[in-house]
Amino acid sequence: MDWKDLAAAKRSAVNALIPEAWKLPTPIPSSSEQKDVTGKYIQQFLSPKEIEITETDAVGIVKNTTTGAWKAQEVIEAFCHCAALAHQLLNCLHEIFFDAAIADAKRADEYFATHGKPLGPLHGLPVSLKDQFHVKDVETTMGYVGWIGTFEGVKGTGKEKTFESEMVKELRSLGAILFCKTSVPHTLMSGETVNNIISYTWNPKNRYLASGGSSGGEGALIGVKGSPVGFGTDIGGSIRIPAAFCGLYGLRPSSGRLPYEGMANSMDGQNSILSVVGPLATSVGALRLVVKGILSTDPWLHDPLVAEIPWRDEHEKVVLDIVKDGSGGQLCFGIMRNDGVIHPQPPLKRALDIVVKTIEKLGHKVIEWSPPSHKEGLEVAFKTWIYDGAADVQAAFALSGEPMATQISSVYGTSQPQFTASQIAANNVAKRQFQKSYMEYWNSTASLTGTARPVDAVISPVAPFPAARPDMKKFLYKDGEKAKRVMPGYTTWVNLLDYSTAVLPVTICDKTVDVKDTAFKGFSDEDERVNEAYDPELYDGAHVAVQVVGRKFQEEKVLALAEILGDALGKHVA
Repeated sequence: MDWKDLAAAKRSAVNALIPEAWKLPTPIPSSSEQKDVTGKYIQQFLSPKEIEITETDAVGIVKNTTTGAWKAQEVIEAFCHCAALAHQLLNCLHEIFFDAAIADAKRADEYFATHGKPLGPLHGLPVSLKDQFHVKDVETTMGYVGWIGTFEGVKGTGKEKTFESEMVKELRSLGAILFCKTSVPHTLMSGETVNNIISYTWNPKNRYLASGGSSGGEGALIGVKGSPVGFGTDIGGSIRIPAAFCGLYGLRPSSGRLPYEGMANSMDGQNSILSVVGPLATSVGALRLVVKGILSTDPWLHDPLVAEIPWRDEHEKVVLDIVKDGSGGQLCFGIMRNDGVIHPQPPLKRALDIVVKTIEKLGHKVIEWSPPSHKEGLEVAFKTWIYDGAADVQAAFALSGEPMATQISSVYGTSQPQFTASQIAANNVAKRQFQKSYMEYWNSTASLTGTARPVDAVISPVAPFPAARPDMKKFLYKDGEKAKRVMPGYTTWVNLLDYSTAVLPVTICDKTVDVKDTAFKGFSDEDERVNEAYDPELYDGAHVAVQVVGRKFQEEKVLALAEILGDALGKHVA
């Protein structure tokens, strides 16, 4: 079959799994007719009970399902309904397995009725998954037409629809109910989610904008309350970008904290910067809940790359003791107002100011963050993604003959020289040297904080814009100019350093406040174009977020810090 026919057949097969009663009237309203589909808009299609359930975060859901106050079946049915609506509005699902999820929920309810106790700490909790996870009886395409009907592009392996990723097994053992897999950009290497199967995944708060990538389907789905919590992956920002664009909390853990075993990936075997798996959700509590759950299964016994680090309550307690002991103890944050490469647009500048004022109002301190050159670090990081000269991704496209989206082809569309072993080794040395210099800079801030400690975390933009505009590349590069990267590097430095990082929603764009800077002077032509791409009218109402960056394996600490700041920001009126 022609790739177009294969893609159309797959798309139709997925859409056919939406029950007739859950289908929206056609035609679906355009973005100009309905820009924001969150909140009351999508709720008009849900029952009062479904609204109550979908507006409850994962912590609240588990509180109800593990005590028998809510049935697992009624919870999963509510989220399946909302997810079906979300997909019709946003193109956010690759795979639907609602029937299997409802059957799993019924079994969970039967277990509870028989034994008087939950299956596990995530009993009855709906969890969505990025389409890198392998789930029994469900296909994994990762957005590639050539992967349809195969196992990662290969036919006849015996693993098709039978193999499950390690974390899938662990989630099931905890009592979670898996119900859908979400959209990704083919290759995974884009801050926008686009492929030839489902087309483009839109931002639920502002459907003129991108949901982010590569975990863009997760961001869109959770952003419209079609899932209470889901898992994405992050090699250059792919959890944090969708979380930020869609107004969510997200966690990028250090590599080796959570299991990645048995997941599909691009450029598998590139080990200079590892992709990591982490959650996105509507609350910090939800992130903590699922991470603690996964770690309780001893994943280091089943994934050779996972470090034996159980959840450490004491790392949270250290932060909480500083904040709550009444002795005047202070936290100190470094504020990165720009990365020396690209300036953030006006809404991001305001968000940083809001966070600084919030920190100071809480009685804590801030210092300006002036680290080693991010430009030099990014040059090291971006080399890792082209070690093989684009051979892996081009082979995946060759399976069907489908074209690359322009967001991808700007970097991977032409074959490039492959790195030699010596060149890879040299880049790894450069990475280690950058990590060392950044470590020593962070250590040196102990003399500036007034707390006798280095800064507790760094506050930084996630991207220079609140969300990407469709095909953001065309705003960053001139016609015919080769793209330097798939997205500006406000997230990638974290991957290079392998730091633990949480996304913190701050505010929304306001066209009357976030006016364009007409006197802007940039670091480069690319920087100037980012500023030019800002349109106050277009961005009005979009989410604005920052990231809270801790050091390696400080997941507990960054979640505690994000929760403290998030609670304070919840009382803030922008």
